[in-house]
Formats: sequence, C-alpha cells, structure tokens
Amino acid sequence: MSDTALSRPAALQRALSPVIGHLRMILRNPVGALSLGFILFLVVLAIFAPWIAPYEPNAIAPRFRMQGPGGAHWLGTDQLGRDVLSRLIFGTRTALKVAITGTFGALSVGLVLGLASALGPKWLDSLLVLINDSLKALPLVLFALALVSIYGPSMAILVAIITISMAPGYFRVVRNQAFVLRSADYVVAARAMGASRLRIAVSHMLPNLIGPLLVLIAMDIPAVIGIESGLSFLGQGVQPPESSWGTMLSEGYAYLRQAPHIALTAGLPIILTTIAFTFFGEILRDALDPRASRRRK
Repeated sequence: MSDTALSRPAALQRALSPVIGHLRMILRNPVGALSLGFILFLVVLAIFAPWIAPYEPNAIAPRFRMQGPGGAHWLGTDQLGRDVLSRLIFGTRTALKVAITGTFGALSVGLVLGLASALGPKWLDSLLVLINDSLKALPLVLFALALVSIYGPSMAILVAIITISMAPGYFRVVRNQAFVLRSADYVVAARAMGASRLRIAVSHMLPNLIGPLLVLIAMDIPAVIGIESGLSFLGQGVQPPESSWGTMLSEGYAYLRQAPHIALTAGLPIILTTIAFTFFGEILRDALDPRASRRRK
C-alpha cells in the first residue's frame, strides 16, 4: 500500500478534528444541544414528511371540519377538514426549502461580489458598494409586494425576493473580512509568488470566511422563514394547495373564534424555529471564536 493511501485517513482526521471540537463545545452547552436537536428534528420532518404525516395534507373532509385536537387528528382539523398535523409537517418542508434555497442564493451572490470587491480594482469596489447600499435601502415589504404584483406570487419569486434582500448583508461581511485578510502575511506571500486572484480567494480567503458566514446563515434562516411566512400570510408567497406555516396562520386567523387551534399550531413552530436558530447562532459564534465570547463576558 502506498504512503499516499496511508496518509488519507490521517488527513481526513485532521480535517474533521476542528469540526468535532466545535460540535463538542456546542453539545456541552444545554441551550446549544437543545437548539441543535430541534433543528435536526425539523430537518428530519422536512425530509421524511410523506412518511411521517398521518394523512395527505390536502385531503378535504368537510364532515370533520374545525374539529379540536384529539382522537384521529392529534392537532385537529382546519376549515376544510384537512389534518392540521399533516399540513404542519409539510409546512416544515416548505419553510426549510425556501429558507435554504434563498439563503444559499444570497450567500452565493454576496460571497462572489464581496470577494470581487475586495480583490478587484478600486472602481469595481465603489460600484459594488453603491449597488449594495442601494439594495439595502429598499423597503423589504414594498419591494416584495411590487415584485409579486409584476410577476405574480410563486416559489421562484419568493426565493428571488429573499436572495436580493439578504445578499447585501453577506456582501458586507465578506468584503470587510476580505479586506482584513488581504493584508495577512500568507496572502501577501501568495501574491508575491504570483498566485492569481482566484486562487487567493479560494485557497487563502474562503477557508477563513466560513466561520463568520456559518454564524450569519444561522441568524438569517429564521428571518427568511419570517419573510416567507409573512408573504404567505398576505397571500403573496407560497400558494395553495401547498402547505405553508404562513398560509395556515392566515386561514386560522379567519376562524380564530371557532377554531383557535389552527392559528396556534401554525404560529408556534415559527416562534420555536426562530428561537432555536437564534440561540444556535449565538452558541456557534462562541464555539468558533471563544476569545470573543470571553471578551463579551
């Protein structure tokens, strides 16, 4: 067996060692462990929704409309007799799909433009900063409603709204961090050895940007879920019959007196998801930068 083959497990162990160390720090914190457990629970629900949901989420049964929790329907039924638990589970899939797609789109745009701004010529930096500040100044709700009124509500338009509205935050973080890293000794040495800007960005800057970006992603996902739920509540986001927490909340609000369980069960996961991702982002930031945590204390 060659030395290269023998060295692969050792190299993999060295690469995974920091990840395992950060994970242990998160799990040692009770809040971090609970937050991570709840997030993993949501991911499992989203992936295995067709097998976990007790009923077809869009199956209408007028005879059983607006029944309270209990019996065959653990969380009751809605105004059309649909099982609330099943719609809640499929709404989890919708929320995470929009959150992951929109956040990844914003991250990709912000990362590419932020690195180009820091490593490119002065005029490009000024132009990108101007565009970024202009997008950041747009009122989110008015911008979203204007875009939806032009192109109509759909999942693609919702993801585009999230990408455009969240990308300036990633651009600003990447640009600021890249400007600091640009003066680091290893980047200066790589530039002196003739490394291209692309190689410097990918090999030397990107690994040092992963930590701050992961924290920002954890903080942004609940904001993205809030945007999706808010627009769906207004009827401008995810369209029926697809399940969405915001749509369920809107439908439940119309029947709040007759069947309050519909709105309550739709609003609770939005609150819990926001709390879980926010706490997880805080714990993740402390795990990635313990010195900053000690300074805050």
